[in-house]
Amino acid sequence: MGKSTGFMEFRRELPPEADPADRIRHWQEFQSKASEEQLRDQGARCMDCGIPFCHTGQIINGMAAGCPVNNLIPEWNDLVYRGLWRQALDRLHQTNNFPEFTGRVCPAPCEGSCTVGLYDPPVTIKNIEKAIVDKGFAEGWIVPEPPTVRTGKRVAVIGSGPSGLACAAQLNKAGHLVTVYERADRVGGLLMYGIPNMKLDKKTVERRVELLRREGVTFVTGTEIGKDIPASRLLEEFDAIVMCGGATKGRDLPIEGRELKGIHLAMEFLHKNTKSLLDSEHADGQYLFAEGKDVIVIGGGDTGTDCVGTSLRHGCGSVTQFEIMAKPPETRAASNPWPQFPRVYKLDYGQEEAKALYGSDPRQYMISTKRFVGDEEGNLKELHTVGMEWKADANGRFGPVEVPGTEQVWPAQLVLLAMGFLGPESTVLDQLGVEKDERSNAKAEYGKYATNVKGVFAAGDMRRGQSLVVWAINEGREAARECDRYLTGDTLLP
Repeated sequence: MGKSTGFMEFRRELPPEADPADRIRHWQEFQSKASEEQLRDQGARCMDCGIPFCHTGQIINGMAAGCPVNNLIPEWNDLVYRGLWRQALDRLHQTNNFPEFTGRVCPAPCEGSCTVGLYDPPVTIKNIEKAIVDKGFAEGWIVPEPPTVRTGKRVAVIGSGPSGLACAAQLNKAGHLVTVYERADRVGGLLMYGIPNMKLDKKTVERRVELLRREGVTFVTGTEIGKDIPASRLLEEFDAIVMCGGATKGRDLPIEGRELKGIHLAMEFLHKNTKSLLDSEHADGQYLFAEGKDVIVIGGGDTGTDCVGTSLRHGCGSVTQFEIMAKPPETRAASNPWPQFPRVYKLDYGQEEAKALYGSDPRQYMISTKRFVGDEEGNLKELHTVGMEWKADANGRFGPVEVPGTEQVWPAQLVLLAMGFLGPESTVLDQLGVEKDERSNAKAEYGKYATNVKGVFAAGDMRRGQSLVVWAINEGREAARECDRYLTGDTLLP
């Protein structure tokens, strides 16, 4: 590395964020930019560790460890330290088609596997990645690069989320004619409507989509394959199909009172909010209002956090987040050693904002909802809960058990179910005759991506189940490689 003692000389330092009490008044991104001097010092903290774990993505103990797209992190950290920004951008784009997305929304499993993080706070990898690509756009270095030769082969990509976009980008680079089908009215899938604007500005998504258009990728919006166009027609009109439709079937909570008005899946809430924001800055009223309401979010992941942040920006009366798991420890447990992703307590942006507004973290741990209760007009007015504890059964398997005497009643006029996803919708899979695995995902081997139907591939959450944006990009890229190999007999794609 350029400065082998940097990790001993410089502290981890991130650029400041807007005050939580102020930023909930708008829908814009709230992270400030670091100076080049600060970024150089942070890049210098990347030590000459010999065997870096940060850039090799793998699953350890059920969680991502290291970077799933195998970003060459030590290399571009060193280039930033040396002030070689253009070279750092080239190195970053070698492995990641969309660092402006991952630099904003990825939970950074790379930092959890950083060697500096064994004893000190890890390198600010995510922030450096974002700074590199943002500088690339600001300097005009990122321009359309259409392929010089076309193969004449036609590929349909179903879904324009991160896996679909990455797959389309790579197949287009190989010279194939790529058409991406998206059932929503805008391109981007999860990136457009599943992640709120303050976390990922939609102009950032649209900017990259426009680049792909100018490189030759065709996008067809407002068209649902299996409904507006039979999936079988794609088999007739294209040489190959890559299914990147995501895991969009939300997990419901079928308990007493579920039919009451005011209970919604989280993605319905987030999708309508962003669409209304983009269409009319909420003037059309075509979204689920949280203003003045007692909001309860059931689920503790990233989607739940996004529901908290969105509800606060609506001006909710209160917001509480339920989590069935125990509160994580402040530091790594013995069962969660480096380089695993650290399962430790932290305040994400939504919880930080709620704490600034109400004085405490909105999360309630080890709690389970028993029933919803409504008024005489069928509107939700409260929910009933019970405390839980995790105990081993006769076979030694741990599970939640109710704790007597811990029943509570919570006022609520809006409940958002953010408990994850069960898998992909089955329409396209059934119409194409694609086999499914035991979790109802498209059955295709990781690294191969070919389904049982000749010429049909599957990637991203539609194949692996609910996962990270960075895993979706990884699978989209690799599925493009295998699709290219199928179409031409060989491939130069990574």
